[in-house]
Amino acid sequence: MTQAALAAETAPATTQPASGHDQAFPATVPAGTDLVEWYFEHGCSDGLPVVPPTADKVAQCVAALGGEPEFVEARVPPRWGDLTREVLAINMVMAGCRPDYAPVVRAAMLALTDAAFNLNGVQATTHMASPLLVVNGPIAARIGMNAGCNVFGSGNRANATIGRALRLIMLNVGGGWPGELDKSTLGHPGKYTYCIAENEAASPFAPYHVEHGYRGEDSTVFVFAAEAPHSVVNHVANDAQGVLDSICSAMSTFAHNTAVSSGHCAVVLGPEHAATIAAQGWKRIDVRSYLWMYSGNKFRELAFDHRYGKVYNRNLPKWYRRADEERVPIVPGPEYIHLFVAGGEAGRFSAFIPGWGHMSSPVLRAIDEASPAAGPVCIDGTCML
Repeated sequence: MTQAALAAETAPATTQPASGHDQAFPATVPAGTDLVEWYFEHGCSDGLPVVPPTADKVAQCVAALGGEPEFVEARVPPRWGDLTREVLAINMVMAGCRPDYAPVVRAAMLALTDAAFNLNGVQATTHMASPLLVVNGPIAARIGMNAGCNVFGSGNRANATIGRALRLIMLNVGGGWPGELDKSTLGHPGKYTYCIAENEAASPFAPYHVEHGYRGEDSTVFVFAAEAPHSVVNHVANDAQGVLDSICSAMSTFAHNTAVSSGHCAVVLGPEHAATIAAQGWKRIDVRSYLWMYSGNKFRELAFDHRYGKVYNRNLPKWYRRADEERVPIVPGPEYIHLFVAGGEAGRFSAFIPGWGHMSSPVLRAIDEASPAAGPVCIDGTCML
């Protein structure tokens, strides 16, 4: 292990250590050292054992990133550490990534450090939000990502380790350690890894990235500050409205952050639900519009009937009416609902995923820096099919 590889991954942003995790690393460790335990002791782990980042493994990942190990890809808040390619590679190796995952991990970190995402706030909030990564395009299949059965669960190396690499970077480079700069009251399991691919093969709709102007052959990453998935079950409905009414029911509560802080949300349709909806000729825009129109709460419900004092709620858009019987939509418009199809082809289940609120905006970017296709706006993606 080189001195640079050991020291760079937790180098403090200032000359003074910011926490117990900011410490100098020795150039070498004694022969026979249990490296897994060594990394635990030196505060480089997410709580699970890490893969020791040997020089050879790190070099392979650096090469996959284009070489130039000292090149700074981004700065990661809240500590604003420099994410060099070498540091990115070290954290990839520790997470268990293969070198061919490198383009996805890099693109995801560039999306997370986009100012619109507000990673500084996401890292430090008392809310439970964690970045959700959704991958679209050919690269997902090429690196073996899971978009099907148990998509949010265990069992797939790419999903698990790509998401874990992001978290290790947010810890080791961004300094988002629980109880220090990460002040989340509860957190959620997605703070270990929260990474899926859209099931484009089983979807009756155009893929998410195509809906947003990219070509089908482009590969993209989408990042979103999200709560854990909220299960939606409907084994009865054989029409679009019945399925979507169940999702509206899951959305229409004032217990999640999107309801009280607006912003964005995501809906993941299981393939069976998606097929039921598409069989009636519904498109993505129809689904998002229906969910927006028929979900929501009355303002008095959000205000707890004012029994604790008169409530205005400045987190909601100014143009919302604050009259007690007025409907307050979950998000400001259909375009704030991000729709995906994922999961196994058996089972009539979907998921609603609330966001952190208006404080963060999702970011979609191409892995190879491609821009959305020029020409007429293809809002539903159907012109690309």
